[in-house]
Amino acid sequence: MVKTSRGIHPWLLTVTPLGSKMRRQRDTFFDPNGVTVNSQGCIPLGNFQSSILYCRRVTRLANSSFPIAFRLLPPAKQRAMEALYAFLRVSDDLADEPGEIPAKWERLRAWRVGLLAAIEGKFNHPIHPALFEAVQRFGIPPELLLDALDGVETDIEPMHFATFADLYPYCYRVASAVGLACVRVWGFRSCVSEKDNLAAAKAAEAAGIAFQLTNILRDLNEDWCRGRVYLPSDELARFGVSPEEWRVANGGSEFRALMQFQVARAKDYYRLAEPLDSLLSTEGRAIFRVMAGTYRRLLGEIEKDVPHVLTRRIRVPSWQKGLILLSGWAVKWGWL
Repeated sequence: MVKTSRGIHPWLLTVTPLGSKMRRQRDTFFDPNGVTVNSQGCIPLGNFQSSILYCRRVTRLANSSFPIAFRLLPPAKQRAMEALYAFLRVSDDLADEPGEIPAKWERLRAWRVGLLAAIEGKFNHPIHPALFEAVQRFGIPPELLLDALDGVETDIEPMHFATFADLYPYCYRVASAVGLACVRVWGFRSCVSEKDNLAAAKAAEAAGIAFQLTNILRDLNEDWCRGRVYLPSDELARFGVSPEEWRVANGGSEFRALMQFQVARAKDYYRLAEPLDSLLSTEGRAIFRVMAGTYRRLLGEIEKDVPHVLTRRIRVPSWQKGLILLSGWAVKWGWL
């Protein structure tokens, strides 16, 4: 997740098929890095290093530029981000891979049961030991991971939202919950008060909403072809726009007005997210600058090229991504 607006990629992901990289051998799950799960579903704790390597492999196989930004973090935090990434990638793939809807529900149910066991230190998947270590070391509330799974499950079937109040919880689950987990890993600057912690949580939630709204605007046409319409129905009616008419005359003036309204709302959430920058640790500020800068630039590209949202995938030019990444290193080195 190429990745559509469904899923968890606003902070971490773009999906390429994972299942093709793995295979079953008799009663043992095997991957090229040597992580095995025996027929009783156990991964020895001694395989923690193999779990780290497994998560790193999943991360590096992904078609995403964000894992490069993980290198802005010290080793323990980088490992934690790779574990989160791998967990969310597999979660997304379970919902996205071909198959009947009941089978997808069952796979995700089993994945959720496995997560709950992993949180208690009982592992049945190669990702679990590294994820357990990340949750324990950085105090990631397990409910954030469960919220993210709720978001994945929402997308198994075609989606429509009546109002923005209905859309908001979805955006929270697929994006804000992930962001709140990430900031636990990144850490805060010294002498942060309880009031600052609350402000950081609100800002991280707003950042997730902003990122997801940006993805929704980028993927309007692709999502519609999959039976998913994320823009609230009452707003479509207010602007006199229906998905079936999006392609007519490049969307028309009504469509452009609708998009201007949506872009303005996303900008509001980016502004609400800005206080997070001053509350994070130095390496946290660095990686947040990269992620927020990339998504904010993507929103800018959408705003200046609204008609083509319906005909091609809007992207941030590679040279701009490079400059944004360099700004992250400048923050890390104390130049900004």
